[in-house]
Amino acid sequence: MTRRILPRRSQRRSVAMAVQCRTQSGLRDDGEISDISVEGCCLRMRGLYFRVGARLIIRPQGMEGMPGVVRWISGDLAGVEFDRPIYGPVLEHLAKAHALPQRA
Repeated sequence: MTRRILPRRSQRRSVAMAVQCRTQSGLRDDGEISDISVEGCCLRMRGLYFRVGARLIIRPQGMEGMPGVVRWISGDLAGVEFDRPIYGPVLEHLAKAHALPQRA
């Protein structure tokens, strides 16, 4: 059986954004978002490990929590789809505020 790769619905922006994460069962941990789009993000956690289908809330510093569901896992990375898309201007602000330094 071949796995079909679906195209992204929107562009992902590379960032280094510290977040707190809480699982549905109440476990909490710190992590980092490495890329983000209006629909979701790639999340690296320090100690928590998830299962595909797990529900969680991601809370960047100074923001409301963003609830979502884990769609894929690879090592300590998890792809999270947000329950509600992020408003475009908010995504642009986050992408600029947490952009990775440009290489020379």
